[in-house]
Amino acid sequence: MDKYRKRRAQLVAAEMVEKLKEKGYETYYAEDVEEARQIALSLIPEGASVGVGGSETLNAMNLIEELRNGPYHFFDRYQKLPFSEIEEIYRQALNADVFVSSCNAVTRDGRLVNMDSSGNRVAAISYGPRKVILAVGANKVVNNLDEAMDRIYHIAPLNAMRVKHKAPCVETGKCEGCQIHASVCNSIGIINHGHKTVGRFHIIMIAEEVGF
Repeated sequence: MDKYRKRRAQLVAAEMVEKLKEKGYETYYAEDVEEARQIALSLIPEGASVGVGGSETLNAMNLIEELRNGPYHFFDRYQKLPFSEIEEIYRQALNADVFVSSCNAVTRDGRLVNMDSSGNRVAAISYGPRKVILAVGANKVVNNLDEAMDRIYHIAPLNAMRVKHKAPCVETGKCEGCQIHASVCNSIGIINHGHKTVGRFHIIMIAEEVGF
């Protein structure tokens, strides 16, 4: 990232930390993915059960390996198993002590917006795990819900490629509005604020462009 985009990312991340605090979320500023990883790990108690959502941001943070090798009971969705067994891991993660993920978009007024293929990430963020940690790159900040949805559909081909779904967008590079089994755009979740469950949401704003 060049110094100008980095500076913009720093400004956006710092602004959003204050806004998200106002909205009732526990919020942290991270200068880069390494600092974000350390913050995330500091929020996960030893011995905790931990689930994760599918996320390029978590991969960039090298957090998956830390969870695999650390003192946690990790529900590892990234194992090479039949999907029926992976789906059971999704269900186990819904009752984890801690759920870690990113967001597809965060609006400037503090709404957390996510689109899922299976719906497991949307469900876990909304309800279930007692603590939710979300690591969010400054590139995911948008002005409003309309822009959030535009962003989600713009990155849909990348997510379809990531999970190896044979959706039309993989061939064209743009959302085709498909309504098929292979679609990655099936469940939408919007969190308006964190005041209902004080202390549940922990958002790490990363002053970098990271993730889709």
